Amino acid sequence: MSLGTRAGSDTGPAAPAPPAGRHPVVALLVIAAAELMVVLDATIVNIALPGIQTGLHIPGGELAWVVNAYALAFGGLMLLGGRAGDLFGRRRVFRLGIALFVSASLLGGLAPAAAPLIAARALQGVGAAIAAPTALSLITTNFTEGRDRNRAMGTYAAMAGVGSTAGLLLGGALTQYLDWRWTLLVNIPVGLAVLAGTVVLREADRTRGKADVTGAATGTAGLLALVYAITRGGQDGWTDAVTLTAFGTAAALLTVFPLTQARARQPLLPLRVLRDRSRAGTYLTLFLVGTGMFATFYFLTLHMQHVLGYGPVRTGLAYLPFSAGIGLMAAVGSRLVVRHPPRELAVPGLAVAAAGMIWLSRLTPHSSYWGTLMPGMLVTALGLGATFVPLTLTAVRDVDDRDAGSASALLTTAQQIGGALGLATLATLSATAADRRLAHAGPAHRTDPRAHDPALVAHVQDALTHGHTRAFLASAAVFTAALLVAYLTIDAGPQERTEPPSTRKPS
Repeated sequence: MSLGTRAGSDTGPAAPAPPAGRHPVVALLVIAAAELMVVLDATIVNIALPGIQTGLHIPGGELAWVVNAYALAFGGLMLLGGRAGDLFGRRRVFRLGIALFVSASLLGGLAPAAAPLIAARALQGVGAAIAAPTALSLITTNFTEGRDRNRAMGTYAAMAGVGSTAGLLLGGALTQYLDWRWTLLVNIPVGLAVLAGTVVLREADRTRGKADVTGAATGTAGLLALVYAITRGGQDGWTDAVTLTAFGTAAALLTVFPLTQARARQPLLPLRVLRDRSRAGTYLTLFLVGTGMFATFYFLTLHMQHVLGYGPVRTGLAYLPFSAGIGLMAAVGSRLVVRHPPRELAVPGLAVAAAGMIWLSRLTPHSSYWGTLMPGMLVTALGLGATFVPLTLTAVRDVDDRDAGSASALLTTAQQIGGALGLATLATLSATAADRRLAHAGPAHRTDPRAHDPALVAHVQDALTHGHTRAFLASAAVFTAALLVAYLTIDAGPQERTEPPSTRKPS
């Protein structure tokens, strides 16, 4: 397909760009705040996990579901949330998602035991899956194509990148100075403010049809089975009967999903969205970026707390260069996309991110923050920040209006599912590498050897660091793979066109 055509060109000429909203600054603040809150919540609870485990007496095997319940519901239902926005009105569905998210945050913050907390986290994920894709598609409704939309996308992309780091920082402060419950309750005032601000958002025309609940169930169940299989395989062995059954189930469901989408009259994921090679390549690139980025946060946090002995607040503060680097390059990228094709920005950015991960792979138990850790984080952040805006714009560029919600949802789904699968895989790799240095290195650390044998402390820290650095090298390989995919598939031109949208002809 030519660069100046629409993904849905088989439906006729493109519609003129929507007029700008009445209050564009307020509209952007509302959309950006919602995206920040949703993305932030994917990490804000991480630093609070020890406090949650102690406060609710959660067994170690169940604790991971406090995080996984949110991530799986968020990523698995994202496409359904985007489609619902197209069918029932993006502003209306956006409000529903935020209201559900706020309600679940209240339930989680007041949870008396593990099961209600995990259920609340899953409900939060459902709310996020509804709100996040409609937030992105509302940008296309409230901002005209060109410079205004590029700036709005730049702000949105910055929130998506900074949100994860901000969650770590805020989670550390709330846990250390207040209580772990505030990592959930803090969403209530923010969410209520977002709901109040939605009055300024423009509504888009709805698409006739119905939601593909069968497709949502098949896709979500398949992803859940795959993540469970990877997690269990790392714990109980890859030949374990339950592990193999989960892999088989995942393979069957994820094979059936695209077949059902091809035949459905109102598919959850219209396959025409993927016919554009640049867009399809962008989604695969974002999947790989999510894989490496989620693992980066996870292992850096473990290294700082388990090896360097940082507390929650110090760990959060240590991430400030990462947050600053992503925010800075996202702002720069929003200006560069009007003059440079996305491949010219994303490919060098991914190369820099891979170099940063190689830098971090040289960490030792005695590496200093300023000498190794901070420079490695900053280089990685600058590289990732340079990729967010061009990839985000390419993912939703020239999509037919009826598919805007689905395209937006697939963007976030690619990152979330890539992160969940990548983290499960790299955590297994890291644990295996650490165990080769010291059997059961993770459990040995949890018994707090600092209070006993200094030699054992050093041995445990060496083993854990070895596992973390192997994961960083694997992340560098993932970013390199993303670079190759972007180079080979993304061939779109600069975002801003000299020809007005209404004069473009379909291919």
